[in-house]
Amino acid sequence: MDKKVLLELTTDIVSAHASVNEMGKEELLEELQAVFQKLLNLAGPEGEEGVATSQELKPAVPVNKAFGADTVVCLVCGKGFTTLKKHIAVSHQMTPKEYRKAFGIPTKTPLVARKYSEAKRKIAKDKGLAGKLAEGRRKRAAAKK
Repeated sequence: MDKKVLLELTTDIVSAHASVNEMGKEELLEELQAVFQKLLNLAGPEGEEGVATSQELKPAVPVNKAFGADTVVCLVCGKGFTTLKKHIAVSHQMTPKEYRKAFGIPTKTPLVARKYSEAKRKIAKDKGLAGKLAEGRRKRAAAKK
């Protein structure tokens, strides 16, 4: 199946979903990527023009050297990033699950640089987001009773 057809199908599916569900910009982009990837996988080998299979993928750098403090190196192309999720979806049409499987990366290994993760954790802690989340969940649970 032609990628143009897959793209049209993706926009039809996501627009139908977005018409009945409120979605933010990031959610919409993630939904587009996920639906396109699923359709691409369902299309089979003829729909995967130029997409490497897991047997063809050889890491660009050793897996243990890819996860640094400041950057995470994409094992497909060898470029360094702070986070990999969007890059592998857009550039390599892979989900994080497929990426991990292709290179034998444990599911608990984050696809982000350690310093980035620590900075985000510190911001969340400083803003008290965990407490706010817990309070919101308590309020929702109380409202359901």
